[in-house]
Amino acid sequence: MPLNIIKGTVPAALKMCIYAPESFGKTTMLSKIKNGVVLDVEKGSFHIDLSRVIINSWQECVETIATIIKDPGEIETVSIDTMDRLEAYAIDYLLLKHHKASIEDWSYGKGYVLLQELFQDFYKLLDKLIALGINVVIVAHAKPRKFELPDQEGAFDRWELKLNKQTAPLLKEWVDLLLFGNFETYVVTSETNKKKPQGNRRVLFTTHSPVFDAKNRFGLPEKMDFDFKLISHLFMAKSPVKPANSSEKKESELLKKVKKLIEDNGVTLAEVEAVVTSKGHYPEDKHLEDYSEDFIARWIIPNIKKIVEQIKSKKEVKNDGK
Repeated sequence: MPLNIIKGTVPAALKMCIYAPESFGKTTMLSKIKNGVVLDVEKGSFHIDLSRVIINSWQECVETIATIIKDPGEIETVSIDTMDRLEAYAIDYLLLKHHKASIEDWSYGKGYVLLQELFQDFYKLLDKLIALGINVVIVAHAKPRKFELPDQEGAFDRWELKLNKQTAPLLKEWVDLLLFGNFETYVVTSETNKKKPQGNRRVLFTTHSPVFDAKNRFGLPEKMDFDFKLISHLFMAKSPVKPANSSEKKESELLKKVKKLIEDNGVTLAEVEAVVTSKGHYPEDKHLEDYSEDFIARWIIPNIKKIVEQIKSKKEVKNDGK
């Protein structure tokens, strides 16, 4: 089998997470995304003009995403606000399902293993959105934690995702863009030599640092203003891109061939599809474009004369009945 080597960049839907302290403006940013819908888990979007689906449980979130996958309509971006609240729903779901009072009730940390497996399946579900060309934006809160390096004295605050240690790595691994947002402050000295912090400029950090996690596969600057315009170009319009390969080209030629064959035999595409349905090969709501290449090549084309005869015979019976 020859290798299907693809050179250069391949357009793909965006997998992004932004985490920041409270009241940073994360949800307001989501309102600026074109043709986006927010899965409002936190219930913090009520005073913001945006399209939303209110999420009240883990199962509601999963079912909502499954519904979008089935019929996305004009949706180009799905945002989850916030992931840490959704994680709490996930824990509630596991406790109810397994009749536990706390995630600590499982022996040997099995509850956290189940939580990790639940989120592994969740990211597989989100991958189906990506495959459809739908961007996914995940919002989460940031929390500070005292951190000590093993070979040095002293400790410092490190900002982390407000998630359990079993689920946070899954999110960081899944996304292509992990942005940490914070308020930039600086110290000024007054006339009386007193030092005090000032400044409330909101900035995004895109590159990993000892004091926060970040991830950037798009060549963004290490630090940038919190302005949606600076990242809007990363959002792909919904048009799933599939690399061209020989099998897709062959299928296109095959469809063209069989359509001409049907036309040359004086029958319609709908009549041929009706025969296929009557034989139990495909349901009534499936059409020629939905049939497999193998079925077209090995059943329709070799049996086209028999199919045409059946169609004409059915017409004759119908005419005789009149």
